[in-house]
Amino acid sequence: MSFSVRTEPAGHQFQAEPDQTLLAAALAQRIGLPYGCRQGTCGSCTAQLLTGRVRYPDGTPPALDGQPPGACLTCQAMPASDLALRVAEIERLSEIEVRTLPCRIAEKTQLNHDVMRLRVKLPEGQRLAYRAGQYIEFLLRDGSRRAFSIANPPHDDELLELHIRRVPGGRFSDEVFETLAARAILRLQGPLGTFVLREESPRPILLVGGGTGFAPLKAMLEHAFHCGIARPITLYWGVRSQRDLYLPALPAHWEREYPQFRWIPVLSEPDHDWAGRTGWVHEAVLADQPTLADHDVYLSGPPPMVDAGRAAFEAAGLAVDHLFSDAFEYAADSRRSG
Repeated sequence: MSFSVRTEPAGHQFQAEPDQTLLAAALAQRIGLPYGCRQGTCGSCTAQLLTGRVRYPDGTPPALDGQPPGACLTCQAMPASDLALRVAEIERLSEIEVRTLPCRIAEKTQLNHDVMRLRVKLPEGQRLAYRAGQYIEFLLRDGSRRAFSIANPPHDDELLELHIRRVPGGRFSDEVFETLAARAILRLQGPLGTFVLREESPRPILLVGGGTGFAPLKAMLEHAFHCGIARPITLYWGVRSQRDLYLPALPAHWEREYPQFRWIPVLSEPDHDWAGRTGWVHEAVLADQPTLADHDVYLSGPPPMVDAGRAAFEAAGLAVDHLFSDAFEYAADSRRSG
């Protein structure tokens, strides 16, 4: 017997089987619920359970730690009764088709000591409809998947750009750096995720990235510039040292080109000659913006950075529905790498 799930405030309704996650059921029925990692670690799919009961067959997901009563992770929760959820749906994403396609490595460029840029080409005449900030997954021969944010905006989609960080012991990242040849064929699935720019919002934009969390923020920025979004936009990019900044000339160029944009690199282990900001990136944001109530904040990077930022920003007055995040692991066996 299936259960009925109603979403508020959109008022949509869909059916979910007892052994099916709420997110899987919603996506299958073209309901645009937000999501990110799909593993219960990033918290992007959090909804408020208004009525009914859910269960977590694999135990309480990590992203529920510290959440208020009634929080529900739709990517892991399965229905135990009819339900009502309060959740911010993303209407336009429900119209985008998730596709599985072959692709060819068109370009491979090492950007710094541990980040490789891949540009991949889809079959002739094919395009992947997506929104800036979404990601794709490579489907590997052993059945595993590796996910990477799309770093170029939708209007410039002849090739898909990916920033891949080399992870010690990471089989796929080692292959990318050592043996993956130009013109090699891979299979991908996408687009995925709901970490996208809310273009209709009137609020100033703060983008906060860690490491290759810069990739989806780059796509968002290039999309915003292309669309003529004139709201103030600030990018904070946190890395360990100067050698971890890759493509630094690009945000510097944007700062000269677009008066509404500024960028602030933040080093946690600064070089001796570094004259810029230091410490944790979320602390730099709060030093400049002690109250965030009137901003939209986009967080992208490893889970510890995203978790610390989310807690600090909410404590500084940022409404939960003005905070958007994309957390991904850098671990060798992770499905999400950048």
